[in-house]
Amino acid sequence: MKKRDFYFDNAKFILIFFVVFGHLIQSFIQDHYTVYTLYKTIYTFHMPAFILISGYFAKGFEKEGYLRKISFKLIIPYLIFQLIYSIFYFFLDSKETFVMDPFDPHWSLWFLISLFFWNLFLFAFTKVNRKIALMLAVILSLLVGYVDWMTNYLSLSRTFVFFPLFLLGFYLKKEHFKILSSTPYRVASLILFAIVFTGFFVAPDMNYQWLFGSKPYEALGAEIYTAPIMRFGLLLLSTMLVLAFFSLIPKRQLFFTPFGKNTLYVYLLHGFIVQPFRQSDVQDYFYNVETFFLLLLISFVITVLLSSKLFTTFAQPLIELKMSRLRQFVTRFHKHIEKRKLSH
Repeated sequence: MKKRDFYFDNAKFILIFFVVFGHLIQSFIQDHYTVYTLYKTIYTFHMPAFILISGYFAKGFEKEGYLRKISFKLIIPYLIFQLIYSIFYFFLDSKETFVMDPFDPHWSLWFLISLFFWNLFLFAFTKVNRKIALMLAVILSLLVGYVDWMTNYLSLSRTFVFFPLFLLGFYLKKEHFKILSSTPYRVASLILFAIVFTGFFVAPDMNYQWLFGSKPYEALGAEIYTAPIMRFGLLLLSTMLVLAFFSLIPKRQLFFTPFGKNTLYVYLLHGFIVQPFRQSDVQDYFYNVETFFLLLLISFVITVLLSSKLFTTFAQPLIELKMSRLRQFVTRFHKHIEKRKLSH
């Protein structure tokens, strides 16, 4: 069995923590400017970093059965959770009619659809020179903003907007991450994060939905000629912050490292906690910057719980379409019962 890489498990755990934390603080960004600045900083790198990692681990796309494997891994769980979230929102929002649209991904499910398309794109883009492929990916990322109908439908907008990061991750090698982990890069990365946070804080406000990559230029209120420049600038900034993030990731095993292999569970399940939170009166307890530190702790607890053996055991049939962990649990439970019977 191939040994897991602590470095990437650490990175994935920290990133999924930022996903949960970013979703929890979204309700407060209109009233707290510091939180709003933090929110924009997080959204500049956390999903782009996940996308880059996904590209890095897609190097086996030409292997026999790979396409069938990712279809099984991504599309079927997508359809399952699209149905579950449709039912969930039907009751949460007290809707009068139930609608399940497989072409309009709920909330965070966009990533599964886009990830499937990104893997498919590799079959075409890897046929040309790397520099040309990256240039074409960037051009498509900029041009898609002019297509007004391309929004959340099959996550097409995000698919094209963020594909350059996926392709860059595909071309990266392990040696590149080792270079990033050197002390000079780490110091530069901390400085870069400080500059970006300060820049978002003092610069004129921008529509934070630029960071989602899900809307055309017209919906963002952008000028037809300057919009591609804005998107290119944000794409470049995201790439810099993503690389800075990876330079700060520890390589050794830490207490949270084992949870890093279960980030998909957290990604798909945390919405059942975050969405009710956004509609509850509990939010009223978080009224200043100091109390938001409590949200950091809550986000960490949610991340650990949803990636723990308890949750992954029972959620595995829905997410991985496997029963191995549940069978192990049942076997251990039966053995425990038998031991208790023998002891009496």
